[in-house]
Amino acid sequence: MINFQLDKLKHINSDNFFLMAGPCAIEGEEMALQIADRIVEITDKLGIPYIFKGSYRKANRSKGSSFTGIGDEKALRILEKVGQTFDIPTVTDIHESGEAAMAAAYVDVLQIPAFLCRQTDLLIAAAQTNKVVNVKKGQFLSAASMKFAVEKIVEAGNNRVILTDRGNTFGYQDLIVDYRGLPEMQSFGVPVVMDCTHSLQQPNQSSGVTGGRPELIGTIAKAAIAVGANGLFIETHPDPACAKSDGANMLHLDRLEDLLTRLVRIRQAITG
Repeated sequence: MINFQLDKLKHINSDNFFLMAGPCAIEGEEMALQIADRIVEITDKLGIPYIFKGSYRKANRSKGSSFTGIGDEKALRILEKVGQTFDIPTVTDIHESGEAAMAAAYVDVLQIPAFLCRQTDLLIAAAQTNKVVNVKKGQFLSAASMKFAVEKIVEAGNNRVILTDRGNTFGYQDLIVDYRGLPEMQSFGVPVVMDCTHSLQQPNQSSGVTGGRPELIGTIAKAAIAVGANGLFIETHPDPACAKSDGANMLHLDRLEDLLTRLVRIRQAITG
């Protein structure tokens, strides 16, 4: 679980893993509210602490013509509305140090993308907002090296840190998950999350569109819970094929309840 205070996080005494889930990018208000409504229904039923995830802007795209967002303020206001409507915490990515304070005015958790996890100024700016900071482990880094990201944030005066694994680069166009990294990062005294969708990306495709293996999301998630992950990160969408970002590796929203139900059973089995 999370070992620090996060306002609006429910079911914290359930002994379940926590969940960060939502669409890859905020595409519009109606869709964001629809997705949040369904996930809140599921997580309330199963007693899973839930944080709504949505990127207000996608800065890392394969092609210059790829969708990046509907406008920063518009998307951030939608994230704020989701949090207020359902009384849940929200998380979004930031990409430059100047974005930290802006995004912090609307969300509860600031997320550092994997490619930017070594950017000292960005980590310090996020820390100084006093929001929870979720740092995604770079695909190019060992789990052990993430202690330095934690140290940067803590030394900036913020001890509310989460680390998220999203696999390691395996050749030019694939990723592989080394589950030894989860307990290694937990040894830094922070909650550790498994990103079950981005870890199945197949980046750098010649088409300029990232591929994925969504049929293995359940496999990644079940293994993560079995080895003791504190939380899971899952991007989900009611129609992944039509999603404007990362549709190739998102979980269909209709499949989320069954997966989470199975994961809760695994969690119960390993905790006795």
